[in-house]
Amino acid sequence: PRPHPTIRVRPLTCTETRRGDQQVVHSLGDGAVHVSAARHDATFGFSAVFDAGASQEAVFEGSGMRQLVELAIDGFSCTVFAFGQTGSGKTYTLMGPLAQSKTQPASPALLGLMQRSFTCLLEQSRSRGSDLALSASYLEIYNEQVRDLLSPGPPCALPLRWSKTRGFYVENQLSVEFESLEAIVSLLLQVPPPAGSQRRRTSAHALNRHSSRSHALLTIHVRSRAHQPPTWVLQASACPSKQGTLCFVDLAGSERVKETGSSGELSVEANSINRSLLALGHCISLLAKPRGKRTHIPYRDSKLTRLLARSLGGSGITLMVACISPSSRCLSETLSTLHYASRARRVTTRP
Repeated sequence: PRPHPTIRVRPLTCTETRRGDQQVVHSLGDGAVHVSAARHDATFGFSAVFDAGASQEAVFEGSGMRQLVELAIDGFSCTVFAFGQTGSGKTYTLMGPLAQSKTQPASPALLGLMQRSFTCLLEQSRSRGSDLALSASYLEIYNEQVRDLLSPGPPCALPLRWSKTRGFYVENQLSVEFESLEAIVSLLLQVPPPAGSQRRRTSAHALNRHSSRSHALLTIHVRSRAHQPPTWVLQASACPSKQGTLCFVDLAGSERVKETGSSGELSVEANSINRSLLALGHCISLLAKPRGKRTHIPYRDSKLTRLLARSLGGSGITLMVACISPSSRCLSETLSTLHYASRARRVTTRP
């Protein structure tokens, strides 16, 4: 199968409307999106396109996210990653409003793909009559350092290793078991002590007051085992065990450094982000070629591509949610995101 790039077009913001930005992106239906502006007139086709009026529930159901949850329970390695420039709605699509916390939960209608997937995961566990052992790990890649967002104390860099049996993995990564929706959501929103998404590196710049300056990877490990058969059933195969993963990747903004007005440390962050996204784009471009014409895939070029190697070109099943702005001022970044997603659409995997 191929990755399933879906496009989400956010509404124009109040600031964009006040300054007179034009809406240059329009959904044509049936997975087509049209970009129309001076010197630019292009139509792109994808698995699905969600316009500004699409609800969080519509994105969950229409993107194939429910099927990804079911495949993870069946033992597959599944990944969903949100891509796009800062302020295009990546974190909102995955997690919902930024302001939510344990004491101020978000409205159920605004919950993102993560929380809806957790609910679906637990519902499937009950309906299938199987015992699911669920655990979670949460990492960020900041300035090419892998840091654990769940371990106590200040985040410290963890080594990234490779083995023949496991592929690329993070050494000494903390994994936390959970049995309820509340437990996994509290991992994401826990305060105090600061943990999960509250510890991600964010900065204010010209495009966003709360811009994520790191790539974040939340991985749910799903180990399923059917209920024990009656004592008279002796076959060992009657009680199979499966291990799958469901990984959510919230990529940092893909915009050029000059668009952010960054300098000093912010500029270093932006350059590091763009290097890793460039490496990801290079891998996707090579993977999009027919198998007979592929050269070596340079997964080792960045920490991000190493951690996504299995998802992109190996045994994984991947959903890409490309988030774009409809504003005429964001036209260049919007076209870049659409071309990026179009390349990803041509990648084939063997799960």
